Amino acid sequence: MLPSLARCSTSRSFQKSFFNPSFRPTFASSSRLTRPSSSSSIRLLSTTRPSFDTNTNIPSSPSQITRKDANAPHPSVTSEIIHPQSSLSEPAPKSILDNLPRWASPAKPYLALTRIDKPIGTLLLFWPCTWSITMASTLLHLPITTPLFYISLFGLGALIMRGAGCTINDMWDAKMDAKVDRTKSRPLASGDVTQFQALSFLGLQLSAGLAVLTQLNWYSIVLGASSLSLVVLYPFMKRITYYPQVVFGMTFNWGVFLGWSAVAGVTDWTITAPMYLGGIAWGVAYDLIYAHQDKLDDVKAGVKSMALRFPDNSRTVISVLYTTFVSMLTLTGHLAGMGPLYYMISCGATAAHLAWQTITVNFDDRADCWRKFCSNGYITGGLVWLGIAAEYVQNVLLI
Repeated sequence: MLPSLARCSTSRSFQKSFFNPSFRPTFASSSRLTRPSSSSSIRLLSTTRPSFDTNTNIPSSPSQITRKDANAPHPSVTSEIIHPQSSLSEPAPKSILDNLPRWASPAKPYLALTRIDKPIGTLLLFWPCTWSITMASTLLHLPITTPLFYISLFGLGALIMRGAGCTINDMWDAKMDAKVDRTKSRPLASGDVTQFQALSFLGLQLSAGLAVLTQLNWYSIVLGASSLSLVVLYPFMKRITYYPQVVFGMTFNWGVFLGWSAVAGVTDWTITAPMYLGGIAWGVAYDLIYAHQDKLDDVKAGVKSMALRFPDNSRTVISVLYTTFVSMLTLTGHLAGMGPLYYMISCGATAAHLAWQTITVNFDDRADCWRKFCSNGYITGGLVWLGIAAEYVQNVLLI
């Protein structure tokens, strides 16, 4: 290796002397750089390291290299810490939108704007509606057609309004999304959709949402329309406070009030208030898990979140929030006169699942944060509804 180093250094010295005639490299022994004529000279050449003059600007000792690297690390070192190559090399997950026929391709960016390929948001918005619809139907002993109709109607409304909320969010955050790896491919951030096109599309979404809302009574129409202020406010909160998750929880659980009033004509605040407060705690907790996916990019983009406010205490915060949620569910069941099935499934099974989430979530693993976040839509919300539905079957259908 040392003869190769000598040849490389000689070549560099030649190049520098060609462009700078005043440059003259100085070697400890120039004869040792000539072709060896005997085995002894070979041994001498292989055990002698050439010494360079300081004018070559090449470090002459390992300590100099160490100090240089410590004082000025290569930019790739920093980028590797922020974005490990293992995660960057992973291919982007395929979406159902990638399978659209060619004739439907113009609609792809608008469908992507609604996140229709990621139903988890729709489920999280939908479940609180089903809780209050089913619980009100149980207390009022309504026929099964009533909860089925309103659950179907609210399911359609959740799909539409969740899409509208995503459009509003992306219109607010287009510039910020462009700075975040996970969101830079969104239609507005990538330039596939303009702000005017998004605004026009939002008008269609809100018109469709209004069509669903008008199927309810006037009390529910006013109550539902009042939630739009929270929908618009949430994206702005990420700019001014480290607690935007609180507004998120208030927005996504508004259906607790709306579902009850749709079935009963008015909202029973005595029962729905603790359910709503518990839902807020639940929403703040799972959105805190969600926020940990982007905590490194959020620092660069200037976005605030509870993941940055509690970087080392998130597990404790989530434990308190999930405990509050289960406690409020228990209080709601007591106020509504629920039976053992509710406490066993809606409270007990839900508490066990949330404990598993809290204990096992890895806040430094984006994929695990996404899985734990999604389990709230696919498991937690369904468990709460299942316990209420079991009480409805037992107390209404089987009587």
